[in-house]
Amino acid sequence: MITYDDIRKNETINSYIRSADAVLDALMYTEHGFAHVGAVAHTAGYILETLGYPERDVELVKIAAHLHDIGNVVNRIDHAQSGAVMAFHILSDLGMDPAETAQIVAAIGHHNENTADPVSPISAALIIGDKTDVRRSRVRSYSSISEDDIHDRVNFAAEHTEVRITDDKTVLELDMKMDSEYGSVMNFYEIYLERMVLCRRACERLGLSFRIRVNGQQITRH
Repeated sequence: MITYDDIRKNETINSYIRSADAVLDALMYTEHGFAHVGAVAHTAGYILETLGYPERDVELVKIAAHLHDIGNVVNRIDHAQSGAVMAFHILSDLGMDPAETAQIVAAIGHHNENTADPVSPISAALIIGDKTDVRRSRVRSYSSISEDDIHDRVNFAAEHTEVRITDDKTVLELDMKMDSEYGSVMNFYEIYLERMVLCRRACERLGLSFRIRVNGQQITRH
């Protein structure tokens, strides 16, 4: 079977990740390279593992996470769909089982908020892992931060972000520590509301409630 480690070591795939991140750098987007896909894989894998999903499902969601943004090498617009097509050809050429390839392709094709839907547990975990990767190190340069760039300011304000599932496995909580000098909770909601609604839907697909806590204060009811 194709493993997450096989995918992480595949130089063709990694070349696409580097190139896609370079495109987004040119477009002045936050970091979408190896740190991002690694963070997404860690969170998505943690979710399925904690909820008791099969080990192979954990492996598949990590593979999907590593591949999920390669479509940005084509264009930022519809990158989830172009990335899904690219992943289909890559995984097919590597000889992955078609049923597993289909699960990964569906998850990648449904991860971007404009067209996303948590169509499976793997898809739901990928969505949560991707949309909760808010952190200071995603900002490419401190000098790039300005009053006009709310995405950079919110990411730079995020000193610490953690996703955790409660011991009774009923709630997934996004716990953030934000530096108010650079961004506020209101700023966070200005750009992340749609993503957080999507996270709530993904949590529901996994049988969980979704909760956000910022600087120790719970700011969502669900």
